[in-house]
Amino acid sequence: QVQLVESGGGLVQAGGSLRLSCAASGRRFNNYHVGWFRQAPGTDREFVASISGSGAATYYADSVKGRFTISRDNAKNTVYLQMDSLKFEDTAVYYCAGGSFMPGTWYRLRSRYDYWGQGTQVTVSS
Repeated sequence: QVQLVESGGGLVQAGGSLRLSCAASGRRFNNYHVGWFRQAPGTDREFVASISGSGAATYYADSVKGRFTISRDNAKNTVYLQMDSLKFEDTAVYYCAGGSFMPGTWYRLRSRYDYWGQGTQVTVSS
């Protein structure tokens, strides 16, 4: 069992930066692939970025590639999402999620993640 808690959201002007954190409790955190998803009002929850258990592999949605960076510190059981050059359209609730088996491109699929945090609001003012 893994519990995930997001933090670091807030209000920022367009062009600014935020760093989100996803703190995990439970054993064997480094066995879990961790993803960040986001959901804006009236839209589906969409994939943003993910990272393998070891941190060796990272994946990004095209909309955030080059602006967002995902990383993890397994000693601290924490995954980070550094968000730079934020845009108004990045406004959403951001969720982190953990899954134990991610072959191919499954990391993009919400259904492949077993554990979810409660989300943190990111608001970008234009």
